[in-house]
Amino acid sequence: MFFRKKEIDTELNVPVHIGIIMDGNGRWAKKRGLPRKMGHREGAKTFRAITRSCKKLGVKYVTYYAFSTENWARPKEEVDGIMDLFDKYLDEVNDFKDENIRIRFIGDRSKLKPSLQNKMLNVEETSRKYSSMDCVLAINYGGRDEICHAVKNIAEMVEFGAIKPKDINEKIITENLYTQDIPPVDLIIRPSGEQRLSNFLIWQAAYSEYYFTNILWPDFKERDLKNAILAYSDRNRRFGGVVEKK
Repeated sequence: MFFRKKEIDTELNVPVHIGIIMDGNGRWAKKRGLPRKMGHREGAKTFRAITRSCKKLGVKYVTYYAFSTENWARPKEEVDGIMDLFDKYLDEVNDFKDENIRIRFIGDRSKLKPSLQNKMLNVEETSRKYSSMDCVLAINYGGRDEICHAVKNIAEMVEFGAIKPKDINEKIITENLYTQDIPPVDLIIRPSGEQRLSNFLIWQAAYSEYYFTNILWPDFKERDLKNAILAYSDRNRRFGGVVEKK
């Protein structure tokens, strides 16, 4: 469904933080009789286009679910292809330099190749001063794994006497997440017809709005992003209270 009559109010209605589950690459390739890695390649092109669209529309943070902690169970050829694609696009990420987009990564990097970890670190350092928008890539990321990581950090703080157990609250947990200085996600978009979070930003999504579409990720366009934002704009976000939508 395409909304044609309503304009996006970039000052009031555009989410500050959008999370995107890039789903449907393999199915896109299968429908065309292509190897699954070709779907991931097309999905990477969509990632670049939608990142630019988010910036144009005034989104301040966009987080992509690029590779989950569970994705290692996929066929080795597919996993290797995805990792090679990450490596290739990190070489080209300077394309975003002139657009003042900061690139960040969340997830457990320890399982990634050292060369890829070094590239990720270099990209983060190079783009740290950019301020028009933050583009966050979740690689070897899982929401439960992230919370476990935070709990271990907090346990060490208790062990060393930095805090007491009674001091632990939502703020301390948030400060120990990978996203410690990133605001909660306002809108989560999932293409491909699946309707679940799949372990994506489960702490940060406590009050997120969800938008599901049957469009496969490689076919997701700017007009589809606008439809998601327009649907979000019609939601009445109460955050547990009673707030009438104006």
